[in-house]
Amino acid sequence: MTDTHDTNLPEKTVELEEEKKAAEVFEPATTETPAEENVSEKPAETTPKLLTKEEILARLKELATDVENVAKTEIDGLKQAFYKLHNAEQEAAKKQFIENGGAAEDFVPQTDTVEEEFKNAMSVIKEKRSAANAELEKQKEMNLQVKLSIIEELKDLIDSPDDANKSYAEFKRLQQQWNEVKLVPQGKINELWKNYQLYVEKFYDLLKLNNEFREYDFKKNLEIKTHLCEAAEKLADEPDVVSAFHQLQKLHQEFRDTGPVAKELREEIWTRFKTASTAVNRRHQQHFEALKETEQNNLDQKTVICEIVEAIDFNELTSFAAWDNKTQEILALQSKWKTIGFAPQKMNVKIFERFRKACDEFFKKKAEFFKSLKEGMSENLEKKRALCEKAEALKDSTDWKKTADELTKLQKEWKTIGPVAKKYSDAVWKRFIGACDYFFEQKNKATSSQRTVELENLEKKKEIIAKLDAISEDMDTDEASQLVKDLMKEWNAIGFVPFKDKDKIYKQYHAQIDKLFDRFDISASNKKLNNFKTSISSISEGNSQALYREREKLVRTCDNMKTELQTYENNLGFLNASSKKGNSLLTELNRKVEKLKNDIELVKQKIKVIDENIKNGD
Repeated sequence: MTDTHDTNLPEKTVELEEEKKAAEVFEPATTETPAEENVSEKPAETTPKLLTKEEILARLKELATDVENVAKTEIDGLKQAFYKLHNAEQEAAKKQFIENGGAAEDFVPQTDTVEEEFKNAMSVIKEKRSAANAELEKQKEMNLQVKLSIIEELKDLIDSPDDANKSYAEFKRLQQQWNEVKLVPQGKINELWKNYQLYVEKFYDLLKLNNEFREYDFKKNLEIKTHLCEAAEKLADEPDVVSAFHQLQKLHQEFRDTGPVAKELREEIWTRFKTASTAVNRRHQQHFEALKETEQNNLDQKTVICEIVEAIDFNELTSFAAWDNKTQEILALQSKWKTIGFAPQKMNVKIFERFRKACDEFFKKKAEFFKSLKEGMSENLEKKRALCEKAEALKDSTDWKKTADELTKLQKEWKTIGPVAKKYSDAVWKRFIGACDYFFEQKNKATSSQRTVELENLEKKKEIIAKLDAISEDMDTDEASQLVKDLMKEWNAIGFVPFKDKDKIYKQYHAQIDKLFDRFDISASNKKLNNFKTSISSISEGNSQALYREREKLVRTCDNMKTELQTYENNLGFLNASSKKGNSLLTELNRKVEKLKNDIELVKQKIKVIDENIKNGD
């Protein structure tokens, strides 16, 4: 920038050679990319607070009244937030439709009036922005013509330097006019500026300004450029990297618009400004490189989730429990997905579409499975209701032996019938088992003559507890373990004790067993199995049907554990094949797999114990 002088120029002139040196006003050449050319199209990082669709629409309508002063990133953020909520509503409606028995392909989204208003508001904004951009481009072309005319006027001044005072005043007027005209087409900026500076330099060469006047001009320009350097250096400490980058663009424009400094200072002042600019540009670049790395990591995580869902073998999902377990897994993956940030812009929509397609395929297959079983479940329900009626017809019988056999047969037949709809399952089971329980409770009351035998059994069990308590700590471990097992076997062979004493004697026995197991380090699995064997008499005492219910519960537990084991083994195989960063996850999955295998084996042993007791009871 140079100051305008409207009055007399000193009449004294200097040598032509000195004037030409002073006219060298080009800034030093540099390979540094102009800061304005590095403007990133990256979206603003700030995430808008969570709004409802109606609040987003209201904000959008508000922005539509003043489009020229609204950042594109805010509009894009509102659009993304709106459709995230809109899509979530559609997905929830579709899910509800499917859960209610509808087919996915028959689902038709309801008309969303808020979305229509949103689209209309977006259309208005788009039209206004297009008009504003067109007007801006028109203004840039007009500014270009103005600056070209200024250059032509500078040429005329150089070609006819008649009166020094008049020419210099006109030159300063043209400089002021040049600085007042701002935006021009991007592709014309550098060429236009070079031509302008060229004729400014020629003007200084031809005008033969005196040294005092020229040094004053250089001094003022040095003050301005020094201030610009200081401002650029402070931007290195600006917390908002993106804001610092945009502020730097304005400083670059001011630096260009400011006139030359003394030749011996040009390299120094430009180097200082360039160094400060480089620091800001480097921070800006590092910021987006880190953002890019984070987005790539997010893409990797989302890709693994997609591959897990896509690897599901639907042929293995043959039961309600299997589908339910797998559904919980899918829902957990969907929740995990929501915690992961954006993927790179060019892949963000694609990876989401891939995940949604895989999830849609899963729920489509699930709907087909339940649809295919619906008719069979209705038949199963009728069969189970028929068994309920038979059990209810027998529950008041006093022919204890015959009726007990018949009810036992009905219970075995019940097991051969397949599943029924979940909403009927509990009710029909309670109806059936209620009738059975009622009969066996009446039977137990009628057979209370076993009191004497039960008292004898109680004394025998007390003797076994005393023998267990007498085992010395100094006894050999193997000998002690064998003795404990023998006494446990003897305990299991003893029949029922009086009902009022069974809990107390049972607790005393197991307290002693637990103490001996801990003392002699007998394996946990053996301990659990032996405890279970001991508890069989307690389970069936007072109600022999309890064994059947216990067995039913164990079978369901075993099936669920097998399904869970299959899930872990599938995921384990997938991670072995494709994951290089999952060592900790692999270790945890292997541990769970081994534990599940041991637990399944223990449940199988318990079922075997029950079967043997049922068989002996028959």
